[in-house]
Amino acid sequence: MKLSDLRPNPGANKKKKRVARGPGSGHGKTAGRGHKGQKSRSGGLKNPARFEGGRSTLLMRLPKRGMRGQQPGEIVRVEYQVVNLGAIAGRFHSGEVTPEALAQAGLVRPGYPVKVLSSGELSAALTVSAHKFSKAAAEKIQAAGGQAVVIAPSSTEPGSEEA
Repeated sequence: MKLSDLRPNPGANKKKKRVARGPGSGHGKTAGRGHKGQKSRSGGLKNPARFEGGRSTLLMRLPKRGMRGQQPGEIVRVEYQVVNLGAIAGRFHSGEVTPEALAQAGLVRPGYPVKVLSSGELSAALTVSAHKFSKAAAEKIQAAGGQAVVIAPSSTEPGSEEA
């Protein structure tokens, strides 16, 4: 075997079909696209699921309802992270409980507003600072000899209202 004898396998190399090169090629005139219509035009084959041949799509014809994003002057709902009194009582036995302390204890994510709920019992006298308290939670904290301190939400916290 010599280097000059090397050839590709039969059928390995196919010639590219050259369309629109005259009648002698067998693919002249309409170049295999048939006559007229959308598929015969350049850039004409648009076939995503919502395309309906140029008529107004079903998505556009259906009525639109409900909220569509935030508009200027619209009230934005604040999403609070909730913590139960039972979870606080399990981690803290004395002193002051702040949202930062709750985040370090792994009860909430840092930087988000916190709401304290009344599920569970509290025996220690704690000073609990949070952005919101349920009525029953505030009563349970005060009954245990502690304080429920409401923190005003700052505009830098994600999920808080802008004033």
